[in-house]
Amino acid sequence: MASAAEQLAANLNFGAFAKAEELKKRIWFTLGALLVYRLGTYIPLPGVNPAAVAEIFNRNASGLLGMFNMFSGGAVGRMAIFALNIMPYISASIIVQLLTAVSPQMEQLKKEGEAGRKKLNQYTRYGTVFLAAVQGFAIAQGLQSTGNIVLDPGPFFIISTVITLTGGTIFLMWLGEQITQRGVGNGISLIIFAGIVAELPSALAGMLELGRQGSLSTAIILGVILLAIVVIAFIVFMERAQRRLLIQYPKRQVGNRMYQGDSSHLPLKLNTAGVIPPIFASSLLLLPITAANFMSGTGPEWLNTTVALLGRGQPLFMAIYAAGIIFFAFFYTAVVFNPSDTADNLKKHGGFIPGIRPGERTAQYIDYVLTRITVIGAAYLTIVCLLPEFLVANWSVPFYFGGTSLLIVVSVTMDTVAQVQGHLLAHQYEGLVKKARLRGGKRR
Repeated sequence: MASAAEQLAANLNFGAFAKAEELKKRIWFTLGALLVYRLGTYIPLPGVNPAAVAEIFNRNASGLLGMFNMFSGGAVGRMAIFALNIMPYISASIIVQLLTAVSPQMEQLKKEGEAGRKKLNQYTRYGTVFLAAVQGFAIAQGLQSTGNIVLDPGPFFIISTVITLTGGTIFLMWLGEQITQRGVGNGISLIIFAGIVAELPSALAGMLELGRQGSLSTAIILGVILLAIVVIAFIVFMERAQRRLLIQYPKRQVGNRMYQGDSSHLPLKLNTAGVIPPIFASSLLLLPITAANFMSGTGPEWLNTTVALLGRGQPLFMAIYAAGIIFFAFFYTAVVFNPSDTADNLKKHGGFIPGIRPGERTAQYIDYVLTRITVIGAAYLTIVCLLPEFLVANWSVPFYFGGTSLLIVVSVTMDTVAQVQGHLLAHQYEGLVKKARLRGGKRR
């Protein structure tokens, strides 16, 4: 089956694209919203010394702080108003989805359709405000206790920092929702995508500078670039991979006509969860580490030990990160795909899997197949996301080639291209309908 990118390349007509006014408005709106986001990553927090922040960040950039700085488009390193980025919203989404899986009341809200979805989204927003305030308070306390970062420490600085960081996260949450509704693509994913893409050129330039200084050999640089190309191809292949279950439909009679039995396929993606598991795992790791990196060396001994163990390439960090990715790969797959509902829908329409009894046995078989392919998908996500940690630990490569960043960039690009293709096809369909009506009017 051709991918969305291949279909778009085959069917793209620049004349049709030029006439798709609605699509062009959506693209311009998306670009404008992302430009606003990028401008916000350069506005520093009030009362903070940017030079001191940069010095502290350079000392701690080798840990998780460097990863989240890339996710935030450099806002963490500049301690900008968008330093928390969209991570509190993602953490709140995790909590709400976990509660949906374990709480009957929350599960009932999920089944209520649009009204229940709006109520769950409202709970997610409340959770976002709470988590952003907690993280903002931790960051404010950490900044006050570290060096000469804060120009005028005190309660006023803490209150202003909490309000500014929480407001920045709420604004990004609103901006992401606006992109989803009025633009192209998933707004939250595109905000993370924009931050990563904005940092890629400077990271590549830094690696080439290390090669010029002799810190990295030419062979390692070329090997890393080649590895990135291979990993991109591997990600595209795995994201397109499907396990198709054969579905048979029996002969049926409608009125006086007998329709021949038909066959179809139930496609099960190898990676149903997409980029959600690494993002969720990263956001959970962010909760205890954001302030700890700034307090490293001045906080209690156990906190300093935790920061050291969660450094880049450390076994504890890799173990927690891998466990989080695997857990959320299975959890999110269970949330978005219900084998029982799929089996019931097949039974209602007369479809069945050859050799499997319709109903509960079909649901068990689909769940069995889905679990097996999710094992492969979780292993693929874990390998891709831990790859840069081995590069940093063994060769000190200060660049996220082939890791979480490339996974997010490639996946979000494929999803956005698919939505552009859908808008183009809808526009062409509308044009065909209008032409058909005109011709029908002439015939009459």
